[in-house]
Amino acid sequence: MTCFVSLFAAFLICIKIHKMYIPKEYKHENTEEIFRFITTNGFATLVSTVDDKPWATHIPLVLKNDNTLEGHISKANAQWKVFEKEPTVLAIFQGAHTYVSSSWYDHENAPTWNYVAVHVYGKIRLVSEDDLKKSLSRLVNKYEAQSEKPIAVEHMSSKFLNKEIKGIVGFEIDITDIQAVAKLSQNRDEKNHTAIVNELEKRDDHSSKEVARLMKNKGTIN
Repeated sequence: MTCFVSLFAAFLICIKIHKMYIPKEYKHENTEEIFRFITTNGFATLVSTVDDKPWATHIPLVLKNDNTLEGHISKANAQWKVFEKEPTVLAIFQGAHTYVSSSWYDHENAPTWNYVAVHVYGKIRLVSEDDLKKSLSRLVNKYEAQSEKPIAVEHMSSKFLNKEIKGIVGFEIDITDIQAVAKLSQNRDEKNHTAIVNELEKRDDHSSKEVARLMKNKGTIN
């Protein structure tokens, strides 16, 4: 059943109970696809608790292996100062999303929002400066791969690199749970599902077209 729902409400979480609301038809459990999704959509929202209040930072995270995420934040960001005391964190990875108008259906219904998202829960810990440098190298190499003249951490001067590193804190997240949701109109019959895809493909924005593509590739989020 559809409902009027804001994007914020769709991602409402409770850190303490480690739970995201996912209707069974939208739950995605293909681990290989989920890891590819995280790799492709690496700009995440890191959520934790600071002084008993939710705190979120928007940063790139890299899937180091099947059990670990890595990243860094600014030393000026108070979030890292409580990682040892409050190590439980949530990393939210957002994929394509778009508004779906109920005017496209052959019956009366409510409009909704289609989207793909992955929640990764884990325990965060700070890493050494040497490990931070290696993490930065992996991060830069990943995103420089398509550059015409790629830069590399290894080619930066020691003076510059050491200055930059003094302003950040590196960390790793040991993954304890992963939950993925792909809300792609799986609850619609073939006629209405096709109608939604056709209407989304008419739009000019990339996100709508990407949702249409995912809807046609039924069962996949990549």
